Amino acid sequence: MKALTLTQPWATLIAIGAKRIETRSWGTDYYGQIAIHAAKGLGPVGGMRGLNEQCDIPAFAHALRQMGHHNHENPLPRGAIVAVAVLDRVRRIDMKLRAEVMAQTVTPNEIEFGNYESGRFAWFLESVVPLEEPIACNGALSLWDVPEEVNRQILMQLAVLNHFWLGMQNKQVESP
Repeated sequence: MKALTLTQPWATLIAIGAKRIETRSWGTDYYGQIAIHAAKGLGPVGGMRGLNEQCDIPAFAHALRQMGHHNHENPLPRGAIVAVAVLDRVRRIDMKLRAEVMAQTVTPNEIEFGNYESGRFAWFLESVVPLEEPIACNGALSLWDVPEEVNRQILMQLAVLNHFWLGMQNKQVESP
């Protein structure tokens, strides 16, 4: 499985379904299942202080707190796989795409969670599944291959979630 490392809070925003478009300075020809990895470092946001300031921006604060994340007793996971998604498509950002995202956002604050400057790339993520327990793992730049042991742990968590949901569907079918 391929993985993409994101600095917090963006990795968690994807995991909780608040962000479905990742913006990057580069595109890819890869499409399919992708692990979302929360970077261990916080350099891009200016350290812990910068992370706290980013999370206090109203759109970020609302999305994170609505899902029970980001308080000082429950910090955002770092250095771990936090979700799995399907990379559905990648489009170069231009004025038309920016207008589309602003007019018909996938999530209420999507435009605020990315850098939609012309020439960048929008990575459209579908079928996002947050992991019950983040899986510790070193990240890397660009797309990278998840180590086999970590991949097994991801698949085990996905199997448990799938079993749970199948059980819930069977209970609903049995209900009068």
